[in-house]
Amino acid sequence: MKSYGRLASWLIGFWFVLTLIASALHLFRNDSERIGIAVAIAAAAPIVIFGVWIAASKVFREFALSLNPRILTALQTWRFIGFTFVLLEARGVLPTVFALPAGYGDMFIGITAAFVAWQLAEPRYRNSFIAWQLLGIVDLVVAVSTGTTARLLDPHGASMLAMTVLPLSLVPTFLVPLFLIFHVICIAQARNWRVADEDTQRVMAVQHQAI
Repeated sequence: MKSYGRLASWLIGFWFVLTLIASALHLFRNDSERIGIAVAIAAAAPIVIFGVWIAASKVFREFALSLNPRILTALQTWRFIGFTFVLLEARGVLPTVFALPAGYGDMFIGITAAFVAWQLAEPRYRNSFIAWQLLGIVDLVVAVSTGTTARLLDPHGASMLAMTVLPLSLVPTFLVPLFLIFHVICIAQARNWRVADEDTQRVMAVQHQAI
């Protein structure tokens, strides 16, 4: 498990550096004023790799499910940076149809992440914990959907060019897939909480009868 922890840390670091270099080289820049195929590939590839890896490797799956859900959830606090979308929309840099739902959605998840991490990440709040994780996923899906269709939904609005160059290009190509993976892991963990809790109660009951 420790070796997987080190490997995962190195892979995330390599992923970030690779994305940063690609952004610096303007490989994600799209002068057609919409999210381009390069951004889509950069965002989807890590999710596909994670999905295949966790499905094919029992050891990796056990490692992922052993991660601390409180820490994974607390890391979503970074989503508060969504306020920058709202500010840029006010300056006419980002389209309203994308910036407001994505910005306010991210701010809500970021503001509530700490509370959810320290108060709801336990078996008795299993359903509430999963519901919040699903809300986080919905927010990401809405952001991606409105971002990719912004020019169609509002042809005369601001362009999405800012999301394809540094520093905002790191959001769809690194942060969005990373946060989505965290959500998926937390939901998978929480689905096992009730089973684990029931097993613990049965063991305690048997021990009590033995006494």
